[in-house]
Amino acid sequence: MAFQKAVKGTVLVGGGALATVLGLSHFAHYKRKQVNLAFVEAADCVSEPVNREPPSREAQILTLKNTSEFDVLVIGGGATGSGCALDAVTRGLKTALVERDDFSSGTSSRSTKLIHGGVRYLQKAIMKLDIEQYRMVKEALHERANLLEIAPHLSAPLPIMLPVYKWWQLPYYWVGIKLYDLVAGSNCLKSSYVLSKSRALEHFPMLQKDKLVGAIVYYDGQHNDARMNLAIALTAARYGAATANYMEVMSLLKKTDPQTGKERVSGARCKDVLTGEEFDVRAKCVINATGPFTDTVRKMDDKDTTAICQPSAGVHIVMPGYYSPESMGLLDPATSDGRVIFFLPWQKMTIAGTTDTPTDVTHHPIPSEEDINFILNEVQ
Repeated sequence: MAFQKAVKGTVLVGGGALATVLGLSHFAHYKRKQVNLAFVEAADCVSEPVNREPPSREAQILTLKNTSEFDVLVIGGGATGSGCALDAVTRGLKTALVERDDFSSGTSSRSTKLIHGGVRYLQKAIMKLDIEQYRMVKEALHERANLLEIAPHLSAPLPIMLPVYKWWQLPYYWVGIKLYDLVAGSNCLKSSYVLSKSRALEHFPMLQKDKLVGAIVYYDGQHNDARMNLAIALTAARYGAATANYMEVMSLLKKTDPQTGKERVSGARCKDVLTGEEFDVRAKCVINATGPFTDTVRKMDDKDTTAICQPSAGVHIVMPGYYSPESMGLLDPATSDGRVIFFLPWQKMTIAGTTDTPTDVTHHPIPSEEDINFILNEVQ
């Protein structure tokens, strides 16, 4: 639903990021909400890449400088921004994409490396009879299957073991996991199954042997988020989008709409971080896909606008590979404070996390000692 032959400021939200179309002094900002901010006539859809190899950064910057006006300017080169750019350029729209740091340098490369519907969200949906939670899980499982199909070189099914320490929990968790399989339907990767105590200890010998009664194994997807982000950005460049990293937006350009008489955003003043050069990039439609920095860009339009983004920090720690086998992860469903923690194999190491705590927006977030100790305590 991102762009049709004629676009009327469609707003996109995806992954952990937020994309907002900037057109008037008013901003829209919710998932799949459409607003009449900008009108862009699209040419015929593009079916073949115009470049066999992506142009150099220098060539991309020249295109940004020399193009009188783009149809769409996307601010932010994460998964959402790159996806918006690819969607736009393949629909025949003249597209530009700028990123202040490197592509996928932020949230889009710092996930738990899972593509999953969310077992705990399904539990909430059932316990609270929440139809919206159920629909979210259903949609996420569909997207999991889609990613596994379109990017098999970056995605793969991963068995995840859920250890059980009380006998009554075995049927409880088993029913919940079977419902997870059922909701996936034809997209179910592989049926879940029960492991005996001895088999569970073969996979994870460091589990508490005295209390363990068994385990349940279910399947989710594992995904290389950073490489997927880069693949999308490179594909957008091959289809003709002017894409440039280390290109910071300093301010938004505005002009008066002749039809309404109101001011609307018409582009951005950009700065090449590597050289310090500044120039204007004009566009009929601007998309704010800057994730936790959403409000920073919004305030460039109206410094008094109300913030809509509450940033939170999710911390992972990387441990030696012997904490998990190469082909199986572990889920701790009941930590000391009620959160869940994953232990997942990744690049011959083990990722443990995540936390979820409110934080301030910074360019280079640093994990707190408290979050690190929380994960280490749960590992113990």
